[in-house]
Amino acid sequence: MNLSIRKQLTIIFIGLVAGMFLLNYLINTFFLEDYYYLNKRKALVQAYDLLNGNISEDATITDETKSALDDICDQNNISFVVTDGGFEALIYRVTGAAEYRKLLQGRVNGYVISLDMDATVLEKTDQYTIQKKYDQEMGTDYLESWGTMDGGYYFLMRIPAESIRDSVRISNDFIKYICIVGILLTAVIVWFVSKRITRPLNELTELSKRMADLDFGVRYTGGGSNEVGQLGEHFNRMSENLEKAYSQLMTANNELQRDIEKKTQMEERRQEFLSNVSHELKTPIALIQGYAEGLKECINDDAESREFYCDVIMDEASRMNNLVRKLLTLNELEAGDEQVVMERFDIVPLIRNKIQSVTLLAQQQQAEVLYWGPETAPVWGDEFKTEEVITNYLSNALNHVEGERKIEIRVKENDTKVRISVFNTGKKIPEKELGLIWGKFYKVDKARTREYGGSGVGLSIVKAIMDSFHQQYGVKNYENGVAFWFELESGSQPCHEENEG
Repeated sequence: MNLSIRKQLTIIFIGLVAGMFLLNYLINTFFLEDYYYLNKRKALVQAYDLLNGNISEDATITDETKSALDDICDQNNISFVVTDGGFEALIYRVTGAAEYRKLLQGRVNGYVISLDMDATVLEKTDQYTIQKKYDQEMGTDYLESWGTMDGGYYFLMRIPAESIRDSVRISNDFIKYICIVGILLTAVIVWFVSKRITRPLNELTELSKRMADLDFGVRYTGGGSNEVGQLGEHFNRMSENLEKAYSQLMTANNELQRDIEKKTQMEERRQEFLSNVSHELKTPIALIQGYAEGLKECINDDAESREFYCDVIMDEASRMNNLVRKLLTLNELEAGDEQVVMERFDIVPLIRNKIQSVTLLAQQQQAEVLYWGPETAPVWGDEFKTEEVITNYLSNALNHVEGERKIEIRVKENDTKVRISVFNTGKKIPEKELGLIWGKFYKVDKARTREYGGSGVGLSIVKAIMDSFHQQYGVKNYENGVAFWFELESGSQPCHEENEG
């Protein structure tokens, strides 16, 4: 066992604790500062409402208002100044030298006459604006609120952003230390607790291992009245019964197993084949029946509709005929009924003829089919079956071409082999499905396959043909598309005996 239950429990609990701590740390890192800013914005609004609602006509405030305002400013480190129309300070609360008060007066003037608007606005109303501002003279960022009051006064309130960042930094450092201590403590506790839980399970594991090696004389001795103890007793009883029956069943079981496996495989193949064929034929049969009934009932009397109904019936009948033809071809290939005639031929003219034959279809698809390779490339193989492979690859490429809508057929020679690949731009095949596409009736995109009439048999035919050639074939994903390829013996080499019909 590569990873014991004890280790798994430890890892799971440590992972959960670490995940919670990490989540908390990430939330603090990415959202705590914004949360602080949100609270400080509320504090600025609260201070503004308190000051605006209690300032008198002669620009004074009561002691009660001043005390409440001082509490808000102390809690949030707010400095402010209220000026008249000439931007003279009437009420202010400034931490630091008198020059800082004058600086705030100048800032109010600049904001009111729009001389200093290089700031990030967070909230804007008819009375005030809340913004983030970097003060070059002070060399730091501020959260500011400025605007007008009901008495015609101007104001500026600001909170240094450095205090907000310090709070976030201290909070993150504290959480980091708590994370480390919590993870270590969790690891120690879970490690010792899991030891007690897994001890009887380890004994049962060893017991099952020895029973798997046909040692039925072993017994569980861990005891206990819980579920694990009951499982141990059941193991003991099972061991006794198996020891008695093993010698009697071994020979009969071997024979029976062979028969069952053979019948099961045959039944699975039969059911799979019937299921796939019925699935593929279900839709066209239903369409033919429906449109034929429509014609019989004269649902549409005009000639154009009748012609459309007939076209649908013919298309679906053609689809069924094509599927049956491919299934017969595939059945003959898999059964080995057809002889593979190995002969030497030039594959390049064959490829060029196939390109010429699909030119109209490619134009309808707005696709461009290109050939890259030598002018001649002699190979060994069955020319008719090789053409069938290229036809299936090219048809597959036309049905899936997207993006730049290019199809490239490449021929590459080496000392003993000639590789032919058909590439089309478009979506990649999921990696987990690359080994499945060669199976009968397998379709990566079943909905789209129905659009162009694909049956999922074409690549199975390719597989059967290449297996009969004893040659390599495959598929490869690229960033901008997919390439299907196969190899044949080079015509400059003598044909290997294993490839002869």
